[in-house]
Amino acid sequence: MKIVFVGAGSVVFTQGLLTDLVAYPELRGAHIALHDIAAERLEVAEAVARRIGVADVSATLDRRKALDGADFVINMIQVGGYEATVTDFEIPARYGLRQTIADTIGAGGVFRALRTFPVLDALAADIAELCPDAWLLNYTNPMAMNVWYLSGKVRNVVGLCHSVYWTMHDLAALVGVPYEEVSYLAAGVNHQAWVLRFEREGENLYDRLDLADPELSRRVRVDMCRRLGYYPTETSEHSAEYIPWLMHHDSEIERLRIPVGEYVRISEENLREYKRTRDAVRHGGDLAPQGTGEYAPQIIHSMVTGTPRVIYGNVVNDGLISNLPAGCVVEVPCVVDANGVQPTRVGALPPQCAALNQAYVSVNELTVRAALEGRPEHVRHALMVDPNTSASLTLPQIWSLADDLTRAHWDLLPRSLRQLDL
Repeated sequence: MKIVFVGAGSVVFTQGLLTDLVAYPELRGAHIALHDIAAERLEVAEAVARRIGVADVSATLDRRKALDGADFVINMIQVGGYEATVTDFEIPARYGLRQTIADTIGAGGVFRALRTFPVLDALAADIAELCPDAWLLNYTNPMAMNVWYLSGKVRNVVGLCHSVYWTMHDLAALVGVPYEEVSYLAAGVNHQAWVLRFEREGENLYDRLDLADPELSRRVRVDMCRRLGYYPTETSEHSAEYIPWLMHHDSEIERLRIPVGEYVRISEENLREYKRTRDAVRHGGDLAPQGTGEYAPQIIHSMVTGTPRVIYGNVVNDGLISNLPAGCVVEVPCVVDANGVQPTRVGALPPQCAALNQAYVSVNELTVRAALEGRPEHVRHALMVDPNTSASLTLPQIWSLADDLTRAHWDLLPRSLRQLDL
């Protein structure tokens, strides 16, 4: 069995996933192939793998060599790296457009997708040729746009995110019930799914949530739950920029303690953590690897051993959520066993939740269509309908912002979208 890490230079995340993998005795004989385009980071990732105890590991700058004969491909690339992330914040900020994470929708999410798509094209082509039956397990954001773009290009793909899992851990703690005793159902879109059922032995645990608590009420998603009736499955800093009512208002930024520019700070800490790991490897320091509880190792174990599990996956909406468009990418529970990843049909979302998801899906669709059809005007259309961007900027500003971001990311974008002054 061969498991490939594409973007293995995300050393800290790679370390966590490898720790999870080697914890399963049945997976310890797998060949782990590490690939990255950054030689130093790849070298560090390989050293980390050996320190963790991976018995059979290789590292290569050649993606095709890594993919040849793969059974599972874990994708966690970040095209443009830290510099592109900073650009996605600094240029919109000049227009007064505030963002928190900027990796899912919004100006940052749209251009993060557009610079990722050409690399996904190359990855998908290599998989189709070298390992067509492999499962592509995608962690790269913007999750929904990337999985939508990949659908039809590879045979087996699922997008993985820990937001549902950790949300339910947090909710269980808030109501004082052990996570292992909670049953739940969530569905929607990545980073904006909804906790539809939250129970223990038939008791509705929503009834235990004190949404009027002065501390809790200053969280974006608690405020959303109070008004919509359902708890969103992503953190407040994420959730704040997927809706039109918050980021443009100083009073709401203060009331809900919204951390503008948070992902730049997170990225800076990631760089520091990488350097700490690199230095520990080079000088014999302690790594103290910790497992992540992420879904990819669980999926691999279930498919190899036949052990059934339920995970939350991002998959094409083939009747899974009836009041979201067919063909978009939704996040739903999936059964995993030797037969692969099998999504669960959820039915209709509460209409108010579906309405917010629809705005998100529209940004996704226009961004994906822009790349697939070579239509740069759809990049502008995506920003026009994006909740935060449209609430913050005028149409001339949106057009100018799109031009500025296109110039900044020029070499990374699909050639057909390198057009200005439309």
